[in-house]
Amino acid sequence: MTAEFSVRDVAFDALARTAARQGPRPGGPYVDQASADAVRVHLGNVLPALESLRSQSDRLAAWGVELAQRLLRGHRLLAAGNGGSAAEAQHLTAELVGRFDGERVPFSAISLHAETSAVTAIANDYGYDEVFARQVRAHGRSGDVLMLLSTSGQSPNLLRAAEVAARLNVRTWALTGVGPNPLASACDQAVTVNALNANAQEAHLIALHAVCRAFDLEVARRAAAGNAGRMPEGLRP
Repeated sequence: MTAEFSVRDVAFDALARTAARQGPRPGGPYVDQASADAVRVHLGNVLPALESLRSQSDRLAAWGVELAQRLLRGHRLLAAGNGGSAAEAQHLTAELVGRFDGERVPFSAISLHAETSAVTAIANDYGYDEVFARQVRAHGRSGDVLMLLSTSGQSPNLLRAAEVAARLNVRTWALTGVGPNPLASACDQAVTVNALNANAQEAHLIALHAVCRAFDLEVARRAAAGNAGRMPEGLRP
């Protein structure tokens, strides 16, 4: 256990011991003191997560640029996660198929976990560890990008997807919690957030928005430079 997490555990132990002393605050509504303190501890832990992310900002920017270059050439993004990470992955694909800030062409991006009939059929016939790997075999093409999100970095179904992607020459990126971890090691590149799982997951959304920021800038830059005319027909503005 690291010093960071030992301090966290001590903080929450202290909150538990103060639960009996909770009560109304003068001049204000009733506030459960232990709950209020727990919220402040949680919010305080957001800052280390953001600092961890800030230290890897160059990688996030590089991901946005590379993703734009690949998708402008007609490749696609595949994304996957479990639970809350599935929601984060789907947020990213929505930004690409829809839009992030300004108006631009749509890009091909698929959230593998959102294919509910495929997920349940594959899980039933092959086991849950194969739900993403089999879809990568179906949809992945050389030059595509696979983004895998996991706070633990240990999900077997994501690890299997990364293995299959490597055989197909699909670029693999991992967005995880504390590193090193198996998923980060299995992918071509990773951004690891040194924070508690909940705070790491919050930071993941900020990381995805940062990637989208760089992505949109690169798309706009190439359009301004006259490269839009060389995009695949379906991607031209």
